[in-house]
Amino acid sequence: MKRFVRKPIKTLLIISFKETSMLICPKCGSALIREGKSFLCPQRHCFDIAKSGYVNLLTADRMNSALPGDNKLLVQSRKKFLDKGYYKPLADALCSTVLRYAQTGCTVLDAGCGEGWYTEKIAQALEDINAEILGIDISKFAADYAARRTKAAQFAVASVFHMPVETESCDIVTSLFAPWCGEEILRVLKGGGLLIIVIPSERHLWQLKCAVYDEPYPNEVKDYGLDGFEFLGTEKVAGEIFLPSNEDIKALFSMTPYFYKTGAEGHERLEKLERLATEIGFEVLTYRKISG
Repeated sequence: MKRFVRKPIKTLLIISFKETSMLICPKCGSALIREGKSFLCPQRHCFDIAKSGYVNLLTADRMNSALPGDNKLLVQSRKKFLDKGYYKPLADALCSTVLRYAQTGCTVLDAGCGEGWYTEKIAQALEDINAEILGIDISKFAADYAARRTKAAQFAVASVFHMPVETESCDIVTSLFAPWCGEEILRVLKGGGLLIIVIPSERHLWQLKCAVYDEPYPNEVKDYGLDGFEFLGTEKVAGEIFLPSNEDIKALFSMTPYFYKTGAEGHERLEKLERLATEIGFEVLTYRKISG
């Protein structure tokens, strides 16, 4: 008589999981855990995730206006400019620097990430080493565009002066053309963690400034020393870009501090520019947090 052996039945186990992150509650400082479409802390403070994927962690007491940060038009303008690849040499240098120090499973914070163009490039560069990437910006419009741009990073609306980020949770912090707070960066960096800053060189956008101002002046490049950090080195990026339209010229100008400081006469000159070739120049500065 043939004997039948009953085979074990395979079952599908569905597990409800909680996703942790570097983020902390801006109200009580406890760790935030992602549950479905929200982030919650043990005190049950709840922060809903927007449809695009970002979470707003900027509390009312940290807001300096009803809509802090860059407005929608400025964010759209910057996005269009960057998407055309004018600053690709800088993105390549930045990613090369990050890759030089990044290790498997590292955590990267892009502080003042804007619309996420550079954050996306970093995420693409690190896609093979399972890095956790977070971008924060005080503009909800910027965070929204960033979250729509890439799903390889988490984005939050927050101030770089009061970051809702776990103490000593970051291996690398990047800051490109954005305000930053040394004390906060030292707090969130692990011992020996890296800070990578991008600054404009002396002659960055020199021909653009000559076209707008009667007496242009070079950018000030300050001493590299930073309290609490060891300076590891700089990579210089230099080149020239050609802007074939007034739209691109104005988009570039709106990305600079000059946009807010230039009077009516300067903006009138800008409106008359149909095309422009200008120098670009950057320095990618790398620092290591001094432990102890």
